[in-house]
Amino acid sequence: MLNQPVLTERAKKLKVLVWIVSIVVLGLVAAMRSPYKIPVPWEVELWIKKLPGVVALINTLVAACLLSGLWCILRKNYRAHQRFMTLALILSSAFLVCYVVYHFTMPETKFGDIDQDGKLAPDEVADVGSVRYVYLGILIAHIVAAAVSFPMILMTFVHSWTRDFEKHRKLARKVFPLWLFVSVTGPVCYFMLKRYY
Repeated sequence: MLNQPVLTERAKKLKVLVWIVSIVVLGLVAAMRSPYKIPVPWEVELWIKKLPGVVALINTLVAACLLSGLWCILRKNYRAHQRFMTLALILSSAFLVCYVVYHFTMPETKFGDIDQDGKLAPDEVADVGSVRYVYLGILIAHIVAAAVSFPMILMTFVHSWTRDFEKHRKLARKVFPLWLFVSVTGPVCYFMLKRYY
């Protein structure tokens, strides 16, 4: 078992890593907005086009893990809590890989773009009406919550791995609702956008 000074030193290094990873991921997400996409062979494109559904499924599994982890910690089953939360982090990492691959290779799908030409014609905007604003509201809240929660999620795991359970609990109380919100609103956005893929 590692002593506290070693764990404290490890925590400092991991915190630096958390910020580096967070900046890289946020940079990747910003770069995805570019209209230039990485060309892929059509066989690969067929597979990549299925990723939004995979991402929605992964987000749903993350939500299930988070709720299971909460249930376990409320019953003081620390080992099961640790397993569910670790699985949630692994699934979230898989989500991130799929999300990045999709958005670096496929054009943006726009809510209401019925003919899938990448442009919203006035009749398409009129067709979806105010539902578009509901979708955009959920999407913006989802994106902001994801950006804010990402480094907090990683830091919560750092506190757990370095056995600083007081900081872990304090941060987890803040990040849990955000992480759950992100994992639930992701599939909601997917199902609202699904007909336009």
